[in-house]
Amino acid sequence: MTLSLAISPCPNDTFVFHALVHGQVPGAPAVTVTYADVDVTNTAAEQGAFDLVKVSYAALPWLLEDYHLLPCGGALGRGCGPLVLTRPDRMRTPTASSEGSGDRLTGVSDRADLSGATVAVPGDRTTAYLLFRLWSAGRPPARIEVVPFHEIMPGVAAGRYDAGLVIHEARFTYPRHGLTALVDLGEWWEADTGLPIPLGAILARRGSVDPEAATGWIRESVSRAWADPAASRDCVLTYAQEMEPDVVERHINLYVNEFTADLGEAGYAAVDALLGRAADAGLVPQTSNSRATAWTS
Repeated sequence: MTLSLAISPCPNDTFVFHALVHGQVPGAPAVTVTYADVDVTNTAAEQGAFDLVKVSYAALPWLLEDYHLLPCGGALGRGCGPLVLTRPDRMRTPTASSEGSGDRLTGVSDRADLSGATVAVPGDRTTAYLLFRLWSAGRPPARIEVVPFHEIMPGVAAGRYDAGLVIHEARFTYPRHGLTALVDLGEWWEADTGLPIPLGAILARRGSVDPEAATGWIRESVSRAWADPAASRDCVLTYAQEMEPDVVERHINLYVNEFTADLGEAGYAAVDALLGRAADAGLVPQTSNSRATAWTS
């Protein structure tokens, strides 16, 4: 048996899955790995392309007929939410004389209102975009453009987009592009729900891989990563889009946490809250709690 796995090239994924990918987990099968952005893996999962696959939690309602949600290996936590970025010169405070003048149509008019703006997002079924839609309900931007993640910050800095929705290491590097944060969607979510933010999930294809066994392999891979962080360093740096070791380390420390080993009660509650709110808003299909939160479903 050879296991097909698709994960992102981000440091948290290459760190977590290093032992499994490199044959260091006892009893696990050989693994062929594909590295791709989550917007790509979301689409690949719909096509049943992999045995194990990293996807956005926002994509689960379209995938649970064919996949089990595993309780480990994904990205979920606190203080790690997506950011909405813009250039400082677009953060105007509206005045009585300008509010009705149409200036708002040229871009971002204040910290809470993106009406009239063009916003670049990293994928239409990403958790980041789902959170953005929930946050901006009632005041949506004029235009959304799906843009490869690495093009978002340069595009906002150059004025091609009024704002951009970013994830991952952009939390640490956006000031280098001369950008400022309009909102931290993780802070907004946590303040509103009291729950961690569910970003990326690991799924096991039904009929292809035993979810209980896969859970054991991934947890062992996580344990080995924590026990010897140096073992994966060269591999992580090879695939990281941001090559600076200090940024890579901060990325891993933020996104690899207790929820990586076990979603637990708070993690499952966060998944249910996200998908429940999104379904109530008509943004995703309705998904029952039992199927959304247990690999044994």
